[in-house]
This record gives sequence, C-alpha cells and structure tokens, in this order.
Amino acid sequence: MNKRKHMPSMTRRQMISMVGALAGSGASYKVMAQMGLADASPVMSRIPGSTRARPGSSVLVLGGGVAGMSAAIELSRVGYKVTLLEHNKRPGGRCWSIRGGDVIPELGGATQTCEFDKGFYLNPGPWRIPYDHRNLLSYIHELGVPLETQVQTSHNTLLHSTRAFDGKPVRVGTAGNAFSSSVAELLAKSTRQGALDQVVSKEDQEMLLEAMRSWGQLDADYTYRGGRKDDHLMPAKAITREELLKSGFWSQMQLADDYHDILMQPVGGMDRVAYALYGAAKDMVRLNSRVTSIRQDSKKVSVTYVDADTGANQQTVTADWCVCAMPLTVLSQMEVQVGAKIAAGIRGVPYSPAIKIGLQMKRRFWEEDDRIYGGITYTDLPIRQISYPSADMGTKGKGVLLGAYVIGNASAYEFTALSPQERVKWAVKFGSQIHPQYEKEFENGVAIGWHRQPWIMGCSAAWGGDLRTKHYENLRQIDGRIVFAGDHLSNLVAWQEGALTSSLDAVARLHQRALSA
Repeated sequence: MNKRKHMPSMTRRQMISMVGALAGSGASYKVMAQMGLADASPVMSRIPGSTRARPGSSVLVLGGGVAGMSAAIELSRVGYKVTLLEHNKRPGGRCWSIRGGDVIPELGGATQTCEFDKGFYLNPGPWRIPYDHRNLLSYIHELGVPLETQVQTSHNTLLHSTRAFDGKPVRVGTAGNAFSSSVAELLAKSTRQGALDQVVSKEDQEMLLEAMRSWGQLDADYTYRGGRKDDHLMPAKAITREELLKSGFWSQMQLADDYHDILMQPVGGMDRVAYALYGAAKDMVRLNSRVTSIRQDSKKVSVTYVDADTGANQQTVTADWCVCAMPLTVLSQMEVQVGAKIAAGIRGVPYSPAIKIGLQMKRRFWEEDDRIYGGITYTDLPIRQISYPSADMGTKGKGVLLGAYVIGNASAYEFTALSPQERVKWAVKFGSQIHPQYEKEFENGVAIGWHRQPWIMGCSAAWGGDLRTKHYENLRQIDGRIVFAGDHLSNLVAWQEGALTSSLDAVARLHQRALSA
C-alpha cells in the first residue's frame, strides 16, 4: 500500500517546526530562508536623534541581554533617563562566553567551575554571526568588535551513524560525492533510455550526459565506481546508493551544506559583543538585580527587585515607561500587571531544552590526525554534533571542542538529568566512537543545560503548533506603559539578530506612544 497518499499534507510552518526540533534553530533558519520566509533581516530604523523625548521622561529596561542593552542605548540617545536591571553579575544574557575560573550554578543545586586554560572559552549560547544579520553587524562595526571567519561548512568533517558502515564515520565530502554521483548515474541512465526525450533535445542530451559523467565522476558506461581511496576515514569501497539512503546521511548533509557560505565570530568569544554593548550602556545598568514584580498604573511603571544572590535588599524603582526584555519563562513566575491576552501569552509559550558541552583536549588531534580544520561533524549519537574551533588553526598544543549540542529533544533532558560531571563523561564516551583519540586527549569539560539556568530556564521560545497564532501579536502590543522585546518576539528566534529586530521595533513604537501620550 502506498502510505504517502494517505498522509496529511504538511504545512510550511509545521515543516519548519519539525526541522527546528530535529536539528536546531540554525537548520530551521535555513529552511525558512529557502522558502522565502526569512530573507536577510531588515535593517531596522533607529529612533531619529531629532525626535527627542519629552524632558524628564524615564524608562525602565528589564533584562541585560542584547535586546535590553540595545533598547537602553537607543532610548538614552534621544533623551530618556534609563535604568536597566539585569539578573546576572555580567551583561549579555545568552551572549555569553565561559572561561577558566568561571563558576556556574544551576537549578537543582549543582555548581561547575570551568577549568579551561587561559585563552580558551566556550560559547554556550550564540556562536556564529551570518553576514546578513545586518543590525547585529551594524552595532559590531559601530562599537569596534573585531571579527574573524568561522568555518561552518567543511567537506573534511564527518557524518556518523551507529546504523551504517559498522558505526564508522565518513567524510562529508565522501558522502556528498557519492550522493551526487548516484544522482548523476540515475539521470545519465534515464537520459540514455529515452526517459527525457520529451523535455530535452537530442543535442542537449549529449551535453547533459557529458556533464553528468564529469560532475558525477562516472566511468565510460556512466556507472559510479568510487573515487580515490587515500584517506583512512574513507570506506574501502565506493558507497552504494542503497547504503547511502539507509544511512540517513542525506538529512545530515543538508545541515553540513549550510545556507550561509560566510559566517563570523568575535575574536576571543561571543561575549565581546555583550561587553561592547555594556560599555555603551554601563552607567544605566544595575547587575545582580533579580526582578520580582512589575506593576503599572496610568502614570508610571513600578518594578521591585532584590539582590540575585541573597534575595535580600528589596528595592522598588519607577519610571514613565518600561521595555521588558526578560524571558517569558521567568516572567510567568512573577506578578506582571498586564491585560489578560498578554498574561496568557507569558504563561503559554514554552522554551526548548538545550545543552552544550565544551571539552578541552591536550592537543588539536582533529587537525593533526584527521585534517579537520573547523566545521561540524554530525552524528545520530545523543551528542548530535561536534564543532571544531575556527580560531588558532594550525597551532600546537591544546584546544576546546564543542563536544555536544543538543536542542529541543529528549536527549537534552536526559543529559541535564545527570550531574555536570556525568554529562561531560558521557560526551567523551560518545565522542570517542567518532574520534578514538578522545579518551587519551581529554583534560576537562563544562556542560551547560539551558533549562537549568535560573535566569532563563530554557534555550529559546518554542513556537510550536498554533502558539504563534494565539500569542505572538498579543505579546507585541504595548500594554499601558509596558512593551515586550526579545528574540522570542521575532522571526529569528534564538538568534541575536532576532533580539535586535524586536528591540529596535519595540523602542520605536514606545517612543511614538510616549510622544503622543
């Protein structure tokens, strides 16, 4: 029975949600872009400097991530007195880099102390910047944050399946060539059998056959028999079409061939962006300030906060207006004086679980032994990905790998149900199935489970099903004197660019409301 014709059709939004759940926000961004739903992000207009705030006007900004700090900067530039409250002792929110000596407490009582050597770091949140994220790059250029190239796509990285090729990894390029050659072989044979006679002229068929022979590395009879075998990570014989399809590599190859051909990263860690924004907003920021309630009336907004470490020293600060860039997961657990529809949105949008694990190795064996310089290896093991550093390529000595990145599925919960030490242990155990050098070269690691971080309790908003239809536009509305902002209120969820497009839009609308009040 042909099951396909009995399957319900999948909407574009369902497809994007499915890809996001399986492969993370980067993959869903790629699918959205290819469908025309997420082209290069729009350049958001900043508030014109000539449109000044009313004298004495004030704004509270809640949340010191990228969205909150950009809101504070833009509002202060046009004359508002701004106070920003941030839960952590550092700025940036998820724009965070973990270095040796950093202490990371989490829900449940576990605490980690990072043991990386000086100069090494892990970006547990955002870790790449596409060239078409123009609002983020505008701030980066304005604030003088140095960038370097990040290798996202490399044909020398690996695809790994426990169900294929006896569990041995295969080069992305090897699998890609086999896939291309299989397609070329099928097309060439179809052409020779006359299957294209109605759509391709005889003259064009000859050129097509020659193109398929060249592109697919086919023999004279248009059969693919495999390329060179000069690599210990290449199979001993050519990968057949049947093996390739059964391996599931075709789905991983889509991720390996990333939509963006140029990606960037700040030199020295993603938090260089956060600290550059903080440098422009520092006089407005109160760190280590945990918000406990948000109230408003017809004239002002009042926010109560406490010392984030001790819960003591309760204070209340007031202002004319408020930009709230806090996670919905945190807002849902406190008093927020807003209308019923916005309150339902705050309570109704869950956040995805996610974990990243950084592993410090004694030497850069991926370069020295396996000729892998940057890029990502994909696997069906619970770690899902291994990402190789793009900084300091070719140097002798140690290096830090992203040893696991899991988002939006059961493995993320399973990993974070373990102690941080056990998470690292299992990342090494799984990774050694791909790189046997792991066991010998591993030194130390750090494992960040995002749904265990008390100031966010999740990685990013999970707009599954009909949640966006129910809540998205409601949450974007200005409620009295409060407007909400953040990547969760954008079409680029889990990207810093999404936080900025939302923030710049929110402050522009709030400014117009304030002028007309």
